[in-house]
Amino acid sequence: MNINDFILNEIKELGLKDTVSSAQDLFKNLPITHIPVIENGKLIGCLPESDIQTIENKNGSIKEYDYLLDHFYTNERATLLDLVTLFADNDCNLIPVLNNELNYVGYYELGDILDAFADSPFLHLESETLIIQKGKSEHSMSQISQIVESNNGKLLGMYMSHEGQDNIQVTLKVSSTEINEIIQTFRRYDYTVVTQHDDDFYIEELKDRARYLRKYLDM
Repeated sequence: MNINDFILNEIKELGLKDTVSSAQDLFKNLPITHIPVIENGKLIGCLPESDIQTIENKNGSIKEYDYLLDHFYTNERATLLDLVTLFADNDCNLIPVLNNELNYVGYYELGDILDAFADSPFLHLESETLIIQKGKSEHSMSQISQIVESNNGKLLGMYMSHEGQDNIQVTLKVSSTEINEIIQTFRRYDYTVVTQHDDDFYIEELKDRARYLRKYLDM
């Protein structure tokens, strides 16, 4: 998959001489959060829908309100995860794309990028999802990979999904018929397994002990 295939040019960008009214009309017809503002092929900024709709002087130019522009963009070398992060950080559904000469070439839409991510093998291959937790200074990505692979599992991908004050959580996609062995090995290396799994023998053993203790106390 070439992520550049998702670059679009369907929405006409605005210029600094365009009026507030023309920008408001564009937003009325398009379900987007921002419109790129371009001058001489260069990106000036991104005009946010939430701000432009509050302006009463509809005949004023965008240049008069350039202080409202947001400043974010990406380039043609961006990866799928780079784009997902940019969309989240800027709370937007459109991101301008610049080439190596910093000229505007188009934009990415959030829906297209999420569809591409949803179609990736990372999400579609049959696998188990594990979320493990350990202290910030104690975890090791290489150790995590080794634990999975030493138990004949295949690590399809992983990412840091949560960061607390002292601990981090890492989400793994694992292909394995022996997921219980992987879970138990993580515990032996002092990782907390956050997710619950039906074939987790350790949890079942704890349940059996609890049932036995309850039966003993009821005698």
